[in-house]
Amino acid sequence: MPLNNRLKELRAARGLNQQELGSLVGASRQTVSLIERGDYNPSVTLALRIARVFEKPLEEVFYLTEEETL
Repeated sequence: MPLNNRLKELRAARGLNQQELGSLVGASRQTVSLIERGDYNPSVTLALRIARVFEKPLEEVFYLTEEETL
Protein backbone atom coordinates (compact mmCIF):
# COMPACT_ATOMS: atom_id res chain seq x y z
CA MET A 1 0.00 0.00 0.00
CA PRO A 2 1.49 3.33 -1.02
CA LEU A 3 1.79 6.06 1.58
CA ASN A 4 0.10 9.23 0.33
CA ASN A 5 0.16 12.68 1.86
CA ARG A 6 -1.40 16.13 1.78
CA LEU A 7 1.87 18.01 2.30
CA LYS A 8 1.67 20.27 -0.74
CA GLU A 9 -1.91 21.27 0.04
CA LEU A 10 -1.18 21.90 3.72
CA ARG A 11 2.00 23.85 2.95
CA ALA A 12 0.13 26.10 0.53
CA ALA A 13 -2.59 26.75 3.10
CA ARG A 14 0.08 27.84 5.60
CA GLY A 15 2.04 29.85 3.04
CA LEU A 16 5.18 27.75 3.54
CA ASN A 17 7.64 26.73 0.87
CA GLN A 18 9.53 23.44 0.97
CA GLN A 19 12.64 25.04 2.48
CA GLU A 20 10.65 26.64 5.30
CA LEU A 21 8.84 23.41 6.14
CA GLY A 22 12.12 21.53 6.06
CA SER A 23 13.65 24.01 8.50
CA LEU A 24 10.69 23.64 10.87
CA VAL A 25 10.94 19.84 10.95
CA GLY A 26 14.70 19.35 10.68
CA ALA A 27 14.77 18.09 7.10
CA SER A 28 16.15 19.38 3.82
CA ARG A 29 14.08 20.96 1.07
CA GLN A 30 14.94 17.94 -1.08
CA THR A 31 13.53 15.54 1.54
CA VAL A 32 10.29 17.52 1.71
CA SER A 33 10.06 17.42 -2.08
CA LEU A 34 10.63 13.65 -2.18
CA ILE A 35 7.97 13.08 0.48
CA GLU A 36 5.46 15.27 -1.37
CA ARG A 37 6.01 13.33 -4.59
CA GLY A 38 5.66 10.01 -2.80
CA ASP A 39 9.24 9.01 -3.66
CA TYR A 40 10.29 8.79 0.00
CA ASN A 41 8.47 7.64 3.12
CA PRO A 42 9.43 9.69 6.17
CA SER A 43 10.43 8.10 9.45
CA VAL A 44 7.75 8.02 12.11
CA THR A 45 9.58 10.80 13.95
CA LEU A 46 9.69 13.05 10.89
CA ALA A 47 6.06 12.31 10.03
CA LEU A 48 5.02 13.28 13.56
CA ARG A 49 7.03 16.51 13.37
CA ILE A 50 5.35 17.39 10.08
CA ALA A 51 1.88 16.68 11.48
CA ARG A 52 2.70 18.84 14.51
CA VAL A 53 3.62 21.81 12.29
CA PHE A 54 0.20 21.63 10.67
CA GLU A 55 -1.56 20.94 13.99
CA LYS A 56 -3.22 17.88 12.45
CA PRO A 57 -3.44 14.25 13.49
CA LEU A 58 -0.94 12.10 11.62
CA GLU A 59 -3.75 10.39 9.67
CA GLU A 60 -4.87 13.75 8.23
CA VAL A 61 -1.42 14.38 6.77
CA PHE A 62 -0.38 10.86 5.74
CA TYR A 63 -2.70 8.08 4.62
CA LEU A 64 -2.62 4.67 2.95
CA THR A 65 -4.50 3.66 -0.17
CA GLU A 66 -5.16 0.16 -1.41
CA GLU A 67 -3.18 -0.89 -4.46
CA GLU A 68 -5.27 -1.95 -7.41
CA THR A 69 -5.12 -5.65 -8.15
CA LEU A 70 -4.10 -6.62 -11.66
